[in-house]
Amino acid sequence: MPQPDVYERLVSLRRRSATLGSVHRLLNWDQETYMPPAGAAARAEMLSVMAELSHKAATDPRLGDLISRCESDPALTADPVIAADLREMRRDYDLATRLPSELVAELARVASQAQQVWKEARAASNFKMFAPWLDRIMALVRRKAECYGTPPGGELYDALLDEYEPSARSADIEAVFTPLRGRLAGLIGEIAASRKKVSTRILTSKIPADRQHAFGQFVLGAMGFDLKAGRLDVTTHPFCDGLAPGDTRLTTRYRDEKFTDALYGTLHEMGHGLYEQGLPKSKRHGLPSAESISLGIHESQSRMWENFVGRSRSFWTWALPRARKMLGGAMTRATVDQLHAAVNTATPSYIRVEADEATYNLHIMLRFEIERGLISGNLRVRDIPGAWNSNFERLLGIKVPDDRRGCLQDVHWSFGLVGYFATYTLGNLYAAQFWEKINKDIKDLDRRLARGDFAPLKAWLNKHIHAHGRRYRADELCRKITGKALSADPLMRHLEGKLRPLYGI
Repeated sequence: MPQPDVYERLVSLRRRSATLGSVHRLLNWDQETYMPPAGAAARAEMLSVMAELSHKAATDPRLGDLISRCESDPALTADPVIAADLREMRRDYDLATRLPSELVAELARVASQAQQVWKEARAASNFKMFAPWLDRIMALVRRKAECYGTPPGGELYDALLDEYEPSARSADIEAVFTPLRGRLAGLIGEIAASRKKVSTRILTSKIPADRQHAFGQFVLGAMGFDLKAGRLDVTTHPFCDGLAPGDTRLTTRYRDEKFTDALYGTLHEMGHGLYEQGLPKSKRHGLPSAESISLGIHESQSRMWENFVGRSRSFWTWALPRARKMLGGAMTRATVDQLHAAVNTATPSYIRVEADEATYNLHIMLRFEIERGLISGNLRVRDIPGAWNSNFERLLGIKVPDDRRGCLQDVHWSFGLVGYFATYTLGNLYAAQFWEKINKDIKDLDRRLARGDFAPLKAWLNKHIHAHGRRYRADELCRKITGKALSADPLMRHLEGKLRPLYGI
């Protein structure tokens, strides 16, 4: 039987490993925000070394031995939280030990270098500049998938998907995506055929970035994001990183026109940030019970605050008086009805992070198809622009004008994040299903949001989702909260209930 200090030693090793991971992510965050371009080569070496050190800590044989000894201790496994922690630590350890250290280090080095090339290629709208680096990334990622191994009855891509959405399979996701695509296409077709048009002119007025930033900071604070334990910065492609207890970083990007792109980008990352700040990190740092369960659940939080809250009439009822004072310009003449309608239009567009709710998931389905093709070998990197452009037109009905607004727009592939994209649509589905339950539990939610009382919603999310960490798998958590398996019906009820009245259909 394990000695009394065995579990404490296990926790200590996990916390050390988590701390190394925090340093690694801090270097990544700095690269995307403040690092001078000339530092790229040195940063690639730093990240490679840190990846190797982090992997060594995650695969320390002492860690495996301690996990095994704790798994055999009935006193520990009788505690449901500790039992879940041990289950997830076993999963993490088994996956990490399948990867050679040199592969982890090489992937980190190449990804850091590729990230800088991606920025330059995107600015120049030239995929050929980035293609050789993406070839290297995909070769390394495919090798990683092979090390993990193809799950029984699955495909190689599933090994990568499992990193971000544990236990998910491509075939299961395709089974959800296929009917959802048809229902979305039908709704978008109805909107396109409608004679009623919705004006977005109010969004095109130019507002200086410093005013947008101040307004975003104000909204973050009002919604409960702790700015003493986090910050908001500017980057090329927005992201959030919960670096460590008391340190959650958000990023956004600004342009003078259409200020709502930055606003909703900020709200999206804030949703991730509230999840990170809501996890029990101060008490259980380094343990799975203080970490997010999956990117699908993580995305449910960001998409909920961005769309279900931020695009609601209640939000603009509260926010418009503040926007008039802080943003000025056309906001002084705007009405709640104008803004609510303008931010809820459904029109196919090129950029995923700026897409409306109805067409957004079609962007994800495109990327999901391309990634599966790349990993299976049915699609070559050099053929990505052609595949992207033809499938984009098939799904969204518009021609892609250039690489910058096409296959170069996302940061994920340059970082080696393959298997990630499907979780965005899973997040939309989870968010809609959770939202219906939230409105049953908080019956006056709309009135509360309209007066800027976001605390009950944040408290509900803290209690029902954030506090559990990785105790439950995503599908189990969904059933626990809503009593049902994940379904596309709540999302379609949400979209149809909002868009059909808006377009008179």
